[in-house]
Amino acid sequence: MINRTALAFAISISAVMEGSAENWPQWRGPRLDGNSSEKGLPLKWSGSENVAWKLPLPSRSGATPIIWNDAVFLNVATEMSAGALELWAVDRGKGSIRWKRPLGSGNKQMRKQNMSSPSPVTDGRTVWALTGTGMLKAFDFSGKELWARDIQKDYGEFGLNWGYASSPLLHQGALYVQVLHGMNTDDPSYVIKVDGASGKTLWRVERPTSAITESPDSYTTPTVLQYGGLTEIVITGGDVVTGHDPTTGKELWRAAGLNPDNNPYYRIVASPFVAGDLVIAPTRVKPLLAIRAGGRGDVTRTHRAWSFDRGPDVPTPVSDGKLVYIVGDSGVVHALDLKTGDVVYGPVRLESGTYSASPVIAEGRVYVTNEEGITSVFATGPKFEVLAKNAVNEFTLSSVAVSNGQIFLRTEKALYAIGQARAAD
Repeated sequence: MINRTALAFAISISAVMEGSAENWPQWRGPRLDGNSSEKGLPLKWSGSENVAWKLPLPSRSGATPIIWNDAVFLNVATEMSAGALELWAVDRGKGSIRWKRPLGSGNKQMRKQNMSSPSPVTDGRTVWALTGTGMLKAFDFSGKELWARDIQKDYGEFGLNWGYASSPLLHQGALYVQVLHGMNTDDPSYVIKVDGASGKTLWRVERPTSAITESPDSYTTPTVLQYGGLTEIVITGGDVVTGHDPTTGKELWRAAGLNPDNNPYYRIVASPFVAGDLVIAPTRVKPLLAIRAGGRGDVTRTHRAWSFDRGPDVPTPVSDGKLVYIVGDSGVVHALDLKTGDVVYGPVRLESGTYSASPVIAEGRVYVTNEEGITSVFATGPKFEVLAKNAVNEFTLSSVAVSNGQIFLRTEKALYAIGQARAAD
């Protein structure tokens, strides 16, 4: 049962946020689910229209920009397939670079992505950045380096088939970093909790599964499940969903079924997220699983709420609390009833092209960008209605970020601030 006090608190916080500017501190936003409470967002734009500013970038990245008040932070590769990896701090009002700090060398291209793919995270005082090479660093907002870690040096080389791309999860001052791999290593998959202030490992737990070959490879980002006064860290990959005690890392529950045919080439890219008391766990198209909170041990049979066999591969779905919106890699959309998994509409198609960015919900709209740089906007609710198609015509992997009345769109060539920031309250 959902804790009513916690629910009331969450509602009160949401109400406050609706009247003030909201930051975007992690790649899936302030609530880790792709939702924003911002109002007055732009609906239409182009590469030159309704653009507050445009900052040139040296290469593409899958990393989402994060925003805290007047600062925007970016993981950047100075070249697509070589060069250095950097963290940039950008002045939100001017679109100018405040500082750049090195995150290490060793960048390389692995199909679409390079080693800048993980998104940074911030709590408003410190910003933490992780690279695909395993460098994890902390900086204050002036750019002073506070500490640095080399995850591969500490725990062994990453063995993911297409390069490491998971973002760290920031929760209550600690970073949760998963390394789920198996294609190019026999080393076990694991999860670590890192103290945000010192950079020290608080715990490390191995995460065994029966997945084989590429199947253990997971490019997902952990999320947080809170219910009944309890908090759990949720991980997907290696054919299973697991919930962990944030204090000790102990596995509390697991649900199998993400790879029902035991396909050895079934890696997972789309991340899990929480909607109400459900964990929504995508896999490689089928099945997308909905797992009820509250289980212990093997919950494969006891806590599966529903499943769906036409999920995404790369884009992480999003929910408005009533429906789950799934955008497939080809732009095919399904809307499902959150409680039952029943199809409300779909398949319907957005602008043609390939979709790697994840959809975001704000102001009753779903925003999602394809790799050609066209952001489609469609209405939430039971009727599929496209409201706008906005083209900047630049290669795009990154999901949009939303803050203080603006949309931040990162392409291969530039970071765009779309619309005008709201005046201070």
